[in-house]
Amino acid sequence: MKKTVLILDMYGVILKESKGNFIPYTYNYFDENEHERLTKMFREERIFTKAAMGEITSDEFLTILGYDNPQFHMKNYIENHLTLDDGFIPFAEKYAKYYDFVLLSNDVSEWSSYITEYYQINKYFKHKIVSGEVNCRKPGKQIYELTIEKIQKEASECYFVDNSVGNLCVARELGIAPILFNRDGESYEDVTVNSFEELADLIAR
Repeated sequence: MKKTVLILDMYGVILKESKGNFIPYTYNYFDENEHERLTKMFREERIFTKAAMGEITSDEFLTILGYDNPQFHMKNYIENHLTLDDGFIPFAEKYAKYYDFVLLSNDVSEWSSYITEYYQINKYFKHKIVSGEVNCRKPGKQIYELTIEKIQKEASECYFVDNSVGNLCVARELGIAPILFNRDGESYEDVTVNSFEELADLIAR
């Protein structure tokens, strides 16, 4: 079936940072005597996952960590510690005319909204599915099934571009055509691109 939908990951695809930089940002901000507390919150209490699953808001998440101005730090982190891939906007300007662009991202809801507004890329997406809004995340099957239901397309009509092999394998099981955006030099035996220029060449064939 002809592909009409391009599902795109945020971190490691649209943004250059595959994992984001928030945990290093946090450790750099707080004194070293706070690091043990922060490690417990990130590793044992899984507070970041809770925020990215929509169990707590961005302000609650940042306040629990100890930030005294949550809005400032959300904006400062996004504006100064994340990087939009230079190739995305030229790619989107050309190909959003021919494909329905869908954002599929594991992220804190408020952060994802701020990112797409700050970089002025909302206009390219017909749909945005963010883990913090739908309370499920990649690589769980539920978020892919929800995406297909929301966009009202067949899985076979969709490409899915992500930088995680694990996320791509689940998409393939559901009939979505996977493409690895190989930001991190992963080993992968299926379709791989290294830039938006290569992605453009692939989908233009």
